[in-house]
Amino acid sequence: MTDQAPPTARPTAATPATVRIEGPWTHRDVAANGARFHIAELGEGPLVLLLHGFPQFWWTWRHQLVALADAGFRAVAMDLRGVGGSDRTPRGYDPANLALDITGVVRSLGEPDAALVGHDLGGYLAWTAAVMRPKLVRRLAVSSMPHPRRWRAAMLRDRKQTAAGSYVWGFQRPWLPERQLVADDGALVGRLVRDWSGPSLPDDEAVETYRRAMCIPSTAHCAIEPYRWMVRSLARPDGIQFNRRMKRPVRVPTLHLHGSLDPVLRTRSAAGSGEYVEAPYRWRLFDGLGHFPHEEDPVAFSNELVSWLKDPEPDR
Repeated sequence: MTDQAPPTARPTAATPATVRIEGPWTHRDVAANGARFHIAELGEGPLVLLLHGFPQFWWTWRHQLVALADAGFRAVAMDLRGVGGSDRTPRGYDPANLALDITGVVRSLGEPDAALVGHDLGGYLAWTAAVMRPKLVRRLAVSSMPHPRRWRAAMLRDRKQTAAGSYVWGFQRPWLPERQLVADDGALVGRLVRDWSGPSLPDDEAVETYRRAMCIPSTAHCAIEPYRWMVRSLARPDGIQFNRRMKRPVRVPTLHLHGSLDPVLRTRSAAGSGEYVEAPYRWRLFDGLGHFPHEEDPVAFSNELVSWLKDPEPDR
């Protein structure tokens, strides 16, 4: 059981200024899987769908939106269910349903498939979508997140990873984590983003942007719910079934990106995820970067991503 959320909360009049940040991209809403999702899109060409992690929203991909569009792709960054400008529903935060949100958005955009690029929680869901709806996933790129089965094993068996992921265990408490995230105008969000970064710390504007987005009513609760499911389901039938389902191999070319200084998801935990990929798999470790390589060194990250997406035959 998850803590009961408030009824579906649609963005208030103040929300667009908070999360619909101006730029070269276009903002709009799309319907998928029984909910409404906010997206920012830029460029024309094959679809690349960008999936953010915690404690962020679509704006974390602002650099990659431009880089991908310039490289000839249709770049779309979506807000996951319960975050940013998307619907905050009272339920539906298990990874299987969240993955259906993602593939539903692909269909709503009128595309036959997409290259999924996911960071942190978005990476966990990208792995899941590639297994559940393989025909809709053309390629897979994951940053700062091991395969779900690797994540589960590391959190349960690796003491250092258990300690590094202590925030996940802390999320299991009722209501207190939500209050902590929004206290002092989201001060904790700013500390997490800075603490989880490498030497290249985010600027004040980025920190303030993430703080404001987390303080939108119901966001903190909805952002935590997927992590509650991930832990509370470990011994439940639905969690065991999900873990078994994820034994199915990923059969699309996969790029796995990780920062060598990531303090919350150890390199050892992420490395080895290729055992679940029966297709070309490329591992790329960014030296000197932390949990947010796409923001800490956006040029290096974007170059790696674009080069791989344009490679017609990515090797192992």
